[in-house]
Amino acid sequence: MVKKLLVLQFAATFILVQGGLALAMNPDNGPGCGLGKLAWGDYKNQKSIAPQVMMATTNGTFGSQTFGISSGTSGCTNDGSVMAEHKTTLFAELNFENLSQEMAQGRGEHLASLATLMGVPAEHQAEFFALTQERYTTLVRSGEEAPKALLTALHDAMAQHPVLARVSTR
Repeated sequence: MVKKLLVLQFAATFILVQGGLALAMNPDNGPGCGLGKLAWGDYKNQKSIAPQVMMATTNGTFGSQTFGISSGTSGCTNDGSVMAEHKTTLFAELNFENLSQEMAQGRGEHLASLATLMGVPAEHQAEFFALTQERYTTLVRSGEEAPKALLTALHDAMAQHPVLARVSTR
């Protein structure tokens, strides 16, 4: 019993030391992060099929990659943020109907949030609201790509505006 406990303790120590090293120096060579990355991280030729399959299999078997991503451990990072360049697009896609209505009105909570995401300072948001209302028909189009088309048209309109051109995020 004591011998088994010592072996388990040694194995745990070994894994923790290896894990600490992998966390400190975790180049992205293969299927991301997780226990598979930690266990097979020292294997030569990381971009070869064998180590990548072993990493992916280990991660899939133990579910460690999902845990690592959600907890920020096992060489995974979790800052909880969407990449900066995609925040505005994601917001427009999720709130397109509300944005469309508020642009027609020239005011609203969602429209103010969009202005903030696009980097429009509070002192220029009234001009932003007026611009969206004035150009509503050219900004809001129906179709599958409506949110992306909206943002493209909005960036173009802002680029032509005397004040908003200075704060355009493009």
